[in-house]
Amino acid sequence: MSMFGDGLDKAVQRAFTRPIPKTAGAQMRYLVKQLKGTKAAAEILGVTQRTVERYVKDQIKKPRKDLARRIEAEVKSRWQPQIRAKAKKAAVTTGGIVIDTRARFGYTAAPGTTDDARLRHLTVALPPTYAARLFEARDQGASDQQLQQIAAEGFQEAYFKDGGRRAAGLLVEYTDLEHIEFDL
Repeated sequence: MSMFGDGLDKAVQRAFTRPIPKTAGAQMRYLVKQLKGTKAAAEILGVTQRTVERYVKDQIKKPRKDLARRIEAEVKSRWQPQIRAKAKKAAVTTGGIVIDTRARFGYTAAPGTTDDARLRHLTVALPPTYAARLFEARDQGASDQQLQQIAAEGFQEAYFKDGGRRAAGLLVEYTDLEHIEFDL
């Protein structure tokens, strides 16, 4: 499970203008249409082509829980691509991204200051440059650790350094992540 990657995906999915299809048959028909055939849908889902055909014809109505999750995930990843692209573009050009997190933040700072890591709950609006870096890294298959590092840099600049107005030599460590949620 990827906390950062899944969180970014959920933030983009909140921009959808229509809900995804509800029934397994409707979801499967959408996948078959998007993938241009039952064979491709079967390969992606790890089932037989005949099983896909039976869902398309509504001969099977209730998939197993694991298959239902895979079907829904595949539909969500392909649903409303233009709306998805528009939401990402708005975040990386004008809007930025809001991150709500509960994690341990530590510091490397000038002598005489406290650098003990402590648990904090922060909700910070990061500028569009960090939104662009997060989405670009996510699209290139970056690990959660790499995405966490980009977010730490964003917190460092936007929150702890207040956009360069204070704490010039401060370096922020972002660890022990308990919760993270993104919003565009």
